[in-house]
Amino acid sequence: MRIDSIARFIKLMGGLAIFGIGLSTMVHARIGIAPWDVFAQGLTNIAHISFGTATVVTSILVLIAWLPLKQKYGLGTVLNALFIGVFADLAAPFIPFPNQYWVQLPMFVLGMLIAAFATGMYISANFGAGPRDGLIVGTSKAIKKPIWMTRTGYELIVMSIGWLLGGQVREGTLIFAVCIGWLMQASFRLFKYQK
Repeated sequence: MRIDSIARFIKLMGGLAIFGIGLSTMVHARIGIAPWDVFAQGLTNIAHISFGTATVVTSILVLIAWLPLKQKYGLGTVLNALFIGVFADLAAPFIPFPNQYWVQLPMFVLGMLIAAFATGMYISANFGAGPRDGLIVGTSKAIKKPIWMTRTGYELIVMSIGWLLGGQVREGTLIFAVCIGWLMQASFRLFKYQK
């Protein structure tokens, strides 16, 4: 493995670890879950499967949706699916569960900012996007719309479906759905990633 490849791999794993921290921070804020998680939660209600299984099923469906978009699976795609949850679990014992709303809201926003930063970091390592990120990047290219617009559209659609299926939607869910596209695009610029 060349030095460049090692540096990119460290960047990939660092981005996934940071994303896991951001995810755990949002969950511990307890003011809502991300739209894709609302969808997975809704799927558990109708299919009577565990949340983890619903998340895997959602990822498989998303990867199937990559096929007409001609997105390429990569090492990053697989590692994203395997390690973000592990890193979130490792971070969890160090993140508090605040009870005051004036702490919960900024904590959720901080977690979202961390996750957006990490997305640009691990995708720019060029080992392949995570399942949902690849769907967004591929769709953005196909419809010739900015990342923020494509991401926001997907987030609102899956959140709505998940809510109709009984998933939990709170203000954090809506904040994430509306803001993550802009933040992801800003992160891509920061890491000089061209879609």
